Formats: sequence, C-alpha cells, structure tokens
Amino acid sequence: MGTGGFALKARRADSSERDVIEAAQKDPTRFAELYEGNFDIVYAFVARRVRDRDHAQDLTADVFHQALANLPRFEWRGVPFAAWLMRIAANAVADHFKRVARERDAPQFDDPDQGSIGGGSLEDFEQRARLFQLVNDLPADQRRVVIMRFAEQRTIREIAVALQRSEGAVKQLQFRGLENLRTRMGEKNG
Repeated sequence: MGTGGFALKARRADSSERDVIEAAQKDPTRFAELYEGNFDIVYAFVARRVRDRDHAQDLTADVFHQALANLPRFEWRGVPFAAWLMRIAANAVADHFKRVARERDAPQFDDPDQGSIGGGSLEDFEQRARLFQLVNDLPADQRRVVIMRFAEQRTIREIAVALQRSEGAVKQLQFRGLENLRTRMGEKNG
C-alpha cells in the first residue's frame, strides 16, 4: 500500500473515532467503545509509572471516570482520543505521587535511609510530576509527538503515518518538544 493509502486509512480512522466520540457525547452508554479501544494503552502508561498493580488499576479507572465525566466538553481537533486520555492519565499519575508524598511522614533528608519513598526521593517524584505538567503545556503538535513516542512507545515511522507527516518532520517535532521540556525544567529548577 502506498503512502496515499495510509493517509486515506488514517483519515477514515480519524473520522470513525470522531463519530464514536460524538455518539458517546450524545449517549454515554456508547463510551464503552472508547474505553475498550483505549484501555490497554492507558493502563500500560499508568502501570509503567506507578509500578504497583492495584494503584495502576485504580488510577486507570479514575482516568476513564474523569474522561466520561468530561466527555461533553471534549472538542474534536483531529488529535487521537488517546492523546486526551494520556493527558488525563499524566495528571492522575502526578496527583498520585503528590498524594503519596503528602501521606507519608516527611523524610529526614540528612538521614540517607529516610530519604527515599518507593525507590525514589521525594524530589524525584516532584520532578516527575512537574515533567508531566510541562508535557501538558507543550504546543499541541509537540505534545502529541512526545506522548506518542514516549508514552505510547511508537516508532518515528508509526507516528509519521498516524500524523500524515514525514519522518523528518516528526523527528523535528520530537526534538523541539524535548528541547522545550529541558528549557522549562531548567526554569522550574533554577
């Protein structure tokens, strides 16, 4: 199949996804199709970050609960529905780590044995939470590429096909997105 065939297939997929979203906005019982089509990717994203099965299941359920509750406000912009779910998931994970940090006794950082929570320091968790928020603040095209590349673990070629862009354009968006994140992380830490 030539690149024109991929583009046509991607447009049909976008149109189909849009139809399902609009149907679910009118009739919440239709949300099940969106749930089933996106559960695996959201669960994998959350599970890789929290590394605890029970928490991952709870957070994934929270993500879909929030998505269903906010579905009437969702506006189709040609971006896969999964990207919107990933934003919700990133915020849920960040909130989870903030909550874990608050619920634990404040560690004594001068005592090396007390300076870690679940294998990472409180500072590490706070930095991850900031990173998730900074990804959400990236320009839409950069955010989409960063999420697809690192959260969904897609290849450059897969992203290029999905976005109907050249591999070079995807690499450039990824580079700009990562540079933006480095700059913004430096500003937050500085």
